[in-house]
Amino acid sequence: MAEYAIEIEKLVKKFGDLTAVNEISLKIKKGEIFGMLGPNGAGKTTTINLVLGLIKPTSGKILVNGLDIKKEGEAIKQQLGLMTQETVVEGELTAYQNLEIFAQLYHVPLDEQPKRIKEALEESELTSFANKKAGTFSGGMKRRLELVKSMIQHPSILILDEPTTGLDIQNRQNMWKHIRELNKLGVTIILTTQYLEEADALCGRIAIIDHGKIKAMGTVSELKRVIGSGRILEIVPEAHTDVPAIVAILKTAFKLRPEVKNDKVTAIVEVGNEERVMSKLLAALNRKKIKIASLGMHMPTLDDVFIALTGASTRDTTHSDTSSRMDSMMRGMSGRG
Repeated sequence: MAEYAIEIEKLVKKFGDLTAVNEISLKIKKGEIFGMLGPNGAGKTTTINLVLGLIKPTSGKILVNGLDIKKEGEAIKQQLGLMTQETVVEGELTAYQNLEIFAQLYHVPLDEQPKRIKEALEESELTSFANKKAGTFSGGMKRRLELVKSMIQHPSILILDEPTTGLDIQNRQNMWKHIRELNKLGVTIILTTQYLEEADALCGRIAIIDHGKIKAMGTVSELKRVIGSGRILEIVPEAHTDVPAIVAILKTAFKLRPEVKNDKVTAIVEVGNEERVMSKLLAALNRKKIKIASLGMHMPTLDDVFIALTGASTRDTTHSDTSSRMDSMMRGMSGRG
């Protein structure tokens, strides 16, 4: 029996002169929640499409539960579930009917369908809304229906593509609860997200992808050590014209390596040196008559790691035609014998 749910080796995907995926290699353990982060155009979505078998790799190898996607693509589709960023529920149909259609598309045996739909309604806390039209549901209810719909065939691997985009904090945390419960049942989950706190809260390991390559991979704690063991100093001046002067002070007076992002100056300060740096910095700013909007210091966050590795904020997820991906997958599943 295969130890890993997903094994990717030197995966490459080219579109003409563009290399969207550039020799990515990774292994996702069975039963883990694995996060994929990256800015727009990083290669995340293409990698997911390759794992789903919706596009063919230029080169490289993909194994899903030990099965080679090039040779056993149809068998692999039966083991995968997909929740797209867009909510694909039919508003004119009831919650029960939405689940019934997907059960048929996934070729769930007829005698099994009522039981699985009942379980899905219970899991999504929609039992009392089973016969209500989905178009009347709130955003959070639709997303819960979307989640259990993707699980109706009991896949061993579930790909969640921006599962909480557009949800408020309460509904987002409710979705996290459902994701954790599915994972406790042994489902391997691959999660793409634009919310770093979501990756931090849910994922055992995370891969940060940029320009088609994996820039770093590991647990949240391991990733935070990528940028050092110090604290992050953050300075935001009242006038953006003071940014160069602040950078000069940090370089010359403190021998730090400042970075500038949106008028915010940051630098890594060694642990144990924080108080000395802060007091001397305040004195230097006063001498230069530089007014500060905010000044602080904190331990490295996942956001600090992401920006350090990619030079980008977490703005990801304008995916190219996610709905068409689902349509393609459904057509492939409904056509298998």
